[in-house]
Amino acid sequence: MLLVLGLMCLAGATFLVGELVTAPARQRQASVKRAARYGRTVAHTDRRTFRERIVVPAAARLSRLVLRLSRKTSLHDVSVKLIAAGLPMSPQSFLAIKAATAVGGGVLGFVFGATASSGSMAFAFALLMAVAGYMVPEFVVGAKARARREQIRSELPDALDLLAVSVEAGLAFDGALAKITEHMKGALSDEFALALGEVRIGESRAEALKKLAQRTGAAEVAAFTRAIIQADQLGISLGRILRVQAVDTRNRRQAAAEERAMKAPVKMLFPTVLFIFPTMFIVILGPALLSLLDLFKQ
Repeated sequence: MLLVLGLMCLAGATFLVGELVTAPARQRQASVKRAARYGRTVAHTDRRTFRERIVVPAAARLSRLVLRLSRKTSLHDVSVKLIAAGLPMSPQSFLAIKAATAVGGGVLGFVFGATASSGSMAFAFALLMAVAGYMVPEFVVGAKARARREQIRSELPDALDLLAVSVEAGLAFDGALAKITEHMKGALSDEFALALGEVRIGESRAEALKKLAQRTGAAEVAAFTRAIIQADQLGISLGRILRVQAVDTRNRRQAAAEERAMKAPVKMLFPTVLFIFPTMFIVILGPALLSLLDLFKQ
């Protein structure tokens, strides 16, 4: 493998030297051709940026390749994941990033395997690193979506209190949402702003709230949207519904915190058994064992 890499490096160096040596002649030839065409043709300059000329077409090709290889993946599913994670990125760009990380991981794995072991292990390392590189963007997006969902759950009770106060003060529900987007910052405020924009462009409030629940993926937000839709249909006071929903979401948040607190001792048991107990045994029983070994030697 090292011989193959050496030959590839030698070929690349030879190509670069040849390009450097022939560069002046090629420049003169290009100048002569431009002078011969001067006055007969109009030069058309491409004013597009490097991103528009190279990056965007390459990303589109890579995304089509990923969609072709993974039949179960669709642009709609990828778009839903990106929206849930709060990432301002197109599905094509995300798929292109997955393909690029897979290729980069495969190259790094091949180089590492070729320098550390034989050729068969190099291909195994390349395959393993390519799969890992393909899965890393998916893992990052999933982690960001879970973190954003938890942030929305933590912000929802305070937002519902503000909504209830605004509605009871005489504002309509859309006006109360506008006040929330003005005075609150965070993932929930962004989702409310998006839902309010959908309502303003002509979509019904029920459909906008349903899409809000689908984007967030939080059970508390889904319960809130169902309650608002039912209140609109039945003519129930929104202020009372919002108060009840605020109390319910706050109780759910407290119950979730207590559940995490109850799980903490169980999660701490494994690092305690694996790392802390062996160290304690070495510190406590180590001198006694050394004394016993000296006694047996005598």
